[in-house]
Amino acid sequence: MQRSVILFALLAALASLSGCGPDYPKCARDKDCKEKEYCVNGMCQQCRDTSDCKKGEVCNKGRCEAGAKTCSDDAQCGQDESCIDGKCTPCASDDQCGAGGKCNHGRCQRAATINQKDPNEGNLPPPGACQLEPVYFDFNESVLSTDATSSVERNADCLKKVAGRGATLVGRTDPRGTEEYNLALSDKRAQSVRDRLQRLGVEAGRLKTVAKGELDASGTDESGWVKDRRVDAQW
Repeated sequence: MQRSVILFALLAALASLSGCGPDYPKCARDKDCKEKEYCVNGMCQQCRDTSDCKKGEVCNKGRCEAGAKTCSDDAQCGQDESCIDGKCTPCASDDQCGAGGKCNHGRCQRAATINQKDPNEGNLPPPGACQLEPVYFDFNESVLSTDATSSVERNADCLKKVAGRGATLVGRTDPRGTEEYNLALSDKRAQSVRDRLQRLGVEAGRLKTVAKGELDASGTDESGWVKDRRVDAQW
């Protein structure tokens, strides 16, 4: 009789441990949820935080949603978005567009665009005078290599031949890595080229840097990625 009681107790304990658990979407642990879901505060959800989501998504109230794209200027954003606090989002009011700026259907019209004329307008280099060339970088590097330094020196010579004409230095990366990391790396590359040009005698006021990150990268393997890792020098 005593054996039967002990056996019954053991069977009851096992049954409680292997029970069905709460009804979905309620949960007590991750195993109660579907694949790639997590038990958060007793409910099955897609994510606990953004690290549980795919690249480019953010965790919002337990759901993975498309996140705002990181940026450094409006040119990196869509037609109806502007770069606001480092993110591509539609503007909602004029005060988000800086002093004197206007919000027009989600896109900022900056004061510099509205009120100022491009000082370089009509001052393009004479045809055939000289051309600025791209500066290429090694993988995950922002330090100028020997070849990159030579390219920068040729660009400096070209800039000095066209008095008063400025250049935009557009930093780029290959598509590997997060958008945030690539944006920061492309900015460092553009800054490296600018600093070298200044040391070679090009005035700081003639140089503007723009970080594009992996935007416009087209490589699918190393032979293409090596061309994505560059700074474009543009008149």
